[in-house]
Amino acid sequence: MSDRSAVALVFVVAMFMDIMDGTIVNTALPSIGREFGTTSPAGLAWIVLGYLLSLAIWIPASGWLGDKFGTKRIFLFALGMFTAASVLCGFAHSVFELSMFRFLQGIGGGMMTPVGTAMLFREYPPKERARASAILVVPTLLAPAIGPVLGGYLTDGLGWRWIFFVNAPFGLLIFFFGLWRLKEYTHHASSKFDPAGFVLSATALGAILYALNQAEFAGWTSPRVLICLVGGVCLGIALVLVENRTQDPLLALRLFREPVFRVTNIISVFSTASFFGLILLMPLMLQSVRGLSAASSGLTTFPQALGVIIMSQVVRALYPKIGPRRLLIGGLTIAGLLMLCLLATSDSTNLWVYRVLLFGRGMCWAFVFIPLQAAGFSTIQFADTGRASSLFSTQRQVASSLGIAVLITLLESQLHGIGSLAGASTSDLYNSYKVPFFWCAMFAFIAALASLFLDDKKVLAVLRQPD
Repeated sequence: MSDRSAVALVFVVAMFMDIMDGTIVNTALPSIGREFGTTSPAGLAWIVLGYLLSLAIWIPASGWLGDKFGTKRIFLFALGMFTAASVLCGFAHSVFELSMFRFLQGIGGGMMTPVGTAMLFREYPPKERARASAILVVPTLLAPAIGPVLGGYLTDGLGWRWIFFVNAPFGLLIFFFGLWRLKEYTHHASSKFDPAGFVLSATALGAILYALNQAEFAGWTSPRVLICLVGGVCLGIALVLVENRTQDPLLALRLFREPVFRVTNIISVFSTASFFGLILLMPLMLQSVRGLSAASSGLTTFPQALGVIIMSQVVRALYPKIGPRRLLIGGLTIAGLLMLCLLATSDSTNLWVYRVLLFGRGMCWAFVFIPLQAAGFSTIQFADTGRASSLFSTQRQVASSLGIAVLITLLESQLHGIGSLAGASTSDLYNSYKVPFFWCAMFAFIAALASLFLDDKKVLAVLRQPD
């Protein structure tokens, strides 16, 4: 096995564990609440919040840590922490303990994605970044598709604790494989630690993620949501001002001066909100309105992942020939049109209609994810890969949380307009989902418009440079 294949294998398994864990936990929350005697959504939300707040601390710092102490060392530390914390989560005796152990999981999860992405892109030169991006797609798409199915079977069959225990054997195997095969990389010119940047990034991102999560339960007008959201934005502004004046900043915001990296991040904000928004909405609708089980719902949405995987091979071949701009515009536009087709469905629509639409949407997202990440890192210097990955991962986490919060708010406003949910018809409940479906499509169209500003010539010039 080559060094590239070893990095790809370690990355895919680790990211699959990390991403799937989030979808499985959401499926198991009702069972966790029943065992611990907690029915309050706000109380159970801390099981998710503990993880999110840990991500807020460690994602921004991961690039500096990887450069300073070595990507192999930090990645294996993160993987070990994630695996050990998973076992602790399985032995938790209360919601408080589980939330604390989830925080420890977040330390690992927060560093695995950006450091692993940096490792992967350093193994592939610019000409082969589409291949690396196709590898990134595998855990990103398969994990959310398989998570609800696996989570439903494990929770119903063995109990919710096994959704955490299942990480242990895979984590241990890939840890020792990585210890054996991964190469170390350190950036010898790595800057000194930036305490102001660390504190400001952690508090700003933490406050924003907390506000977005709580907006789903308490609404946007809740005092704690408003205070945290406004405070987080203000701290974010302070972070930008401080980091731009710091000689060795923790967050290399200077990378946003590079036009291709800046535009791809803007595209990613709206495309991520659209993609993960529908990933949340579809299972919610299928289970709460159509009455499907978690497993049946997961099998209905699974064709989306198949569409991406099948079409990813085509996109890999097209990317170096025509560049990312046309691929992104075409993929996002057709994906948006397919999501608009959901407005013509009803509560009696055959499930195969959803499967076909989601399969087509998945094919479109292959034209989005692969060019987006390949182009985003194409003009980044080798030494800056770790810092760029931290910024990209931070942006995607915020975009995902923001998209979900906005779409859930739209859904809640529609459900509130119905009146009493107990007396509402299935048709009325179903139609409430059409407004957030519409905005999933709009997010994709906005991302397509932003793609017009992507400089194809600059990306293709990098691709055609001699080795």
